[in-house]
Amino acid sequence: MQRILMMAACGLALAGCSPPGSVDTAESLTADPQRLKEVMHQCKADRAKLGEATCTAASEAWRRRFMGDGKTKYSPAPVPKLLPTLKD
Repeated sequence: MQRILMMAACGLALAGCSPPGSVDTAESLTADPQRLKEVMHQCKADRAKLGEATCTAASEAWRRRFMGDGKTKYSPAPVPKLLPTLKD
């Protein structure tokens, strides 16, 4: 019994020490457009295989590249007056 517990503890310790796989974040995908394109195609082909977190990060990176970072203030161009108002 003690041997089984010792082997299980060693197995868990080794599993915890393994290096993590490649983690695609929204920031890393935004910085690398080619990788973003690959991940988007993989998500479209098989979302379950790639993982929900990676596909969500790819979607967020795509949105950031399209919409920007959100720090720019929207300022539309002034609309010219076509007709004079009654007060003029």
